[in-house]
Amino acid sequence: MNIENIKALGLWPDSKKTTTNKGLAELENLGYNLFYIGKNADLYSCPGDEAKVLLVRSDRTSVFDIPLNLEIEGKGKIQTAISNFGASFAKKAGIRTAILDENVSSDVEEFERCQMMELCKPLEAEIEGEVVQFELIFRNYLTGSLFEAIKNGLDPYGLNLPSNLTEWHKFDSAIFTPTTKGIKDEPLKTSSVKEKFPEIISSLEKLFNDFTAFAKTRGIVVVDTKFEIFVDKNGSWVLGDEVLTPESSRFIALEDFEKGNFISMDKQILRDFGKKENWKEQSKSLKAGEKLQVNVPQEIKDKILNGYKTILERLSK
Repeated sequence: MNIENIKALGLWPDSKKTTTNKGLAELENLGYNLFYIGKNADLYSCPGDEAKVLLVRSDRTSVFDIPLNLEIEGKGKIQTAISNFGASFAKKAGIRTAILDENVSSDVEEFERCQMMELCKPLEAEIEGEVVQFELIFRNYLTGSLFEAIKNGLDPYGLNLPSNLTEWHKFDSAIFTPTTKGIKDEPLKTSSVKEKFPEIISSLEKLFNDFTAFAKTRGIVVVDTKFEIFVDKNGSWVLGDEVLTPESSRFIALEDFEKGNFISMDKQILRDFGKKENWKEQSKSLKAGEKLQVNVPQEIKDKILNGYKTILERLSK
């Protein structure tokens, strides 16, 4: 199904620019046609009439939704393997993802980067008078933006958390902190989103708790995770492609966590470096289609790649 057919079905927003560039010759020769170049992955239309696309992960890397001129060799393959594991874990819990069981032939050179995806629309709903898309975030520990908010006397999610909680406080049960999905993620009241999607939130909460318990047996502490929900052609909800991966979650090795060394094994390493280098401010001058030119030490790249490798090895052992 080509991109024009996909658009006609309402499964691709006009706001997302497509490309006329050719993709990998091997895939193009098999009838898969590149139509979108993302920050970290490329999308190809597929032969036939089914509403599906082929996602091919690159080694490109981004943070804070900023496109960077940064590649970490080998990351795409490992990330795809972790994504497949997360989708399988969700499937065993009775939750569908947009990742299909089928794939391109294993003879394709880039097979390990490929995932066949069902084309779906982002979940949208009206919350507090505005139609929004969602990022559904569950947290086991108080850290990051929520800790900063509480420290400054704010209550962005209406959770009424005590103001004297310290960083890395462990919640008795995971808390739910939804945001909008967009150029800037805005906090939403937890109760409003739960009321809107009780079955979805309940299912995701159980999935998050089950995965947290499983990961701990494999030597990984799950700090938090973000789920993105889509709606298929039948109106049923499904999870996106980044399910319980280092792109959507924060993972810390159990042995480090128990020593009080809160060293992430995920993209938080790059986020922390980007904060020091003031990438957000630098990116404000970028024009459409431009990438921020950054200089990332090999040591940082190696830490990220080794973290991804450790996550995959522990989860799938």
